Amino acid sequence: MGEEIYMERQDIRNIAIIAHVDHGKTTLVDAMLKQSHVFRSNEKVAERVMDSGDIERERGITILSKNTSVMHDGVKINIVDTPGHADFGGEVERVLNMVDGVLLLVDAFEGPMPQTKYVLRKALEQNLKPIVVINKIDKPDARVAEVEDEVLELFMELDANDEQLDFPVIYANGRDGIAKTDMADEGTDLQPLFKAIIDHCPCPKGDLEGPLQFMVTTLDYDDYVGKIAIGRIVRGSMKPNQNVLLVDGESQRKAKISRVYTYEGLNRVEREDGASMGDIACIVGIPDIKIGETVADPTNPEALPKIDIDEPTLSMIFYVNDSPFAGQEGDFVTSRHLRDRLFREVQTNVSLRVEETGSADAFKVSGRGELHIAVLIEEMRRQGYEMQIGKPSVITKEIKGQKCEPLEALTIDVPQEFMGAVMERLGTRKAEMVNMVDIAGYTRLEFIIPARGLIGFRSEFLTATKGNGIMYHVFHGYAPWKGDIPGRTRGSLVAFEAGETTAYGIYNLQDRGTMFISPAQEIYLGQVIGESNRDVDIDVNPCKKKHLSNTRSSASDEALRLVPPRIMSLEQALEWINDDELVEVTPKSIRLRKAILDKHDRKKAAKKG
Repeated sequence: MGEEIYMERQDIRNIAIIAHVDHGKTTLVDAMLKQSHVFRSNEKVAERVMDSGDIERERGITILSKNTSVMHDGVKINIVDTPGHADFGGEVERVLNMVDGVLLLVDAFEGPMPQTKYVLRKALEQNLKPIVVINKIDKPDARVAEVEDEVLELFMELDANDEQLDFPVIYANGRDGIAKTDMADEGTDLQPLFKAIIDHCPCPKGDLEGPLQFMVTTLDYDDYVGKIAIGRIVRGSMKPNQNVLLVDGESQRKAKISRVYTYEGLNRVEREDGASMGDIACIVGIPDIKIGETVADPTNPEALPKIDIDEPTLSMIFYVNDSPFAGQEGDFVTSRHLRDRLFREVQTNVSLRVEETGSADAFKVSGRGELHIAVLIEEMRRQGYEMQIGKPSVITKEIKGQKCEPLEALTIDVPQEFMGAVMERLGTRKAEMVNMVDIAGYTRLEFIIPARGLIGFRSEFLTATKGNGIMYHVFHGYAPWKGDIPGRTRGSLVAFEAGETTAYGIYNLQDRGTMFISPAQEIYLGQVIGESNRDVDIDVNPCKKKHLSNTRSSASDEALRLVPPRIMSLEQALEWINDDELVEVTPKSIRLRKAILDKHDRKKAAKKG
């Protein structure tokens, strides 16, 4: 094969942004796009233009990594966004394979967060060059100097080498599009940030002339062109209509690239002349391409190293909706619809697994946590799907003959007065405290907790801290099963007949528990309409009408004082249900129900079980 000719492409920089949720990553990228004149002056730019999914916008989180590019002084800077939530950790490692440097974005008040630590550790292990951006320096309570020290401590804790410890620091206010290298400077634009990226992020090096190697790190799907494979060209170049081999371990198969795209701003631009080593590019025309495969030259196919992806830790069973209201609100209700949609998701959502079960109407979906799977369910219901979901359960492993379960490293920031309440709740969930520090009026508590101990904890936590706490968790490892964790202590209120609920019926049940329904709502037999005050299920009738007699007018109904019902979000519903219950999800409703609707059948099943 002869000598590889190493070349540097001075006209490109590939950099990933690492930031904690809400530290302003997406806003900073917006400002960079605006200042590099990617948008035409008359173009309407959405706020937080990188988070294109509706769910991403609503929750303010980035789920899928996205690519964009800005031009500065003739250098193309490819910016790859990384997800901050550990539930999307499968994305992180692949993304880092595409870049040579990372931009670590830290909030000038909150400082470095544990979530950032997870991604940063991976970046340092891959020997990427870091640039630190301290953002939101305009905040009234910014503590820039302390945060800078905290970042240095974090790097030392992660065993950064001397070269990595010598990182440049940029102070920025992403919202106003200002960056500076010295806090004393005025700062007018993002020029210092662009300069730091060009000076400190290494340019891509490799063999421009050699046989093609392209690593598929992300997949996208487009209704017009089909599957789009995104990745970095490690060696050589590729052009439209080129014949290639897909290499995956030992197996090889022939394919043909139909078109090649690169990024300009947020758009994919078709490249007739193709793309070459160092470019982050997209290819279309290969319908069965998978993440982690190498697209190689047919004459000299060499695979690039495989990418490891985080194991799923939690699974839920998705069932076809068979409730009495099935098919009333959604367009896709059959098992074929559900199956096709779930298997399509697996093609692009890498840390998700879907398995067939013994029944044609049920599928086991495993992912990186509740949020990971809840986001999928939310996407599906918006696309018109109906389904039922069973209680989440953790995935155990047999290690050295012992049953082991996944553990998560949980970090909690709370005002001191709520500390006791939080620790008490975590105690029953088998959490072990490993660290506690005071930070600017908050206490930061760190725990190691079984993943199943986190199911249902988020909503309890928010109640216990009156909404003032912050929590996040990352996968820690597997350890022997920790024993039983008490589940929900209260039973359900179950409707024993179908009909329309009445104010009178609900009023008579209020002292029995907390209602999930309001008057004039259609319900069915076996639907869970509330939480009981006792530890057993109670069959009730919220559709009861008041009998008229000649002594009372029915108008006195108007005076009934009803307690507002508890409306549950999708995650809360999934957390709340017991093993014999399901969450029915349709485009318009989230209902809770017993898996066996008829109470006599339930009693028979309980006797057998």
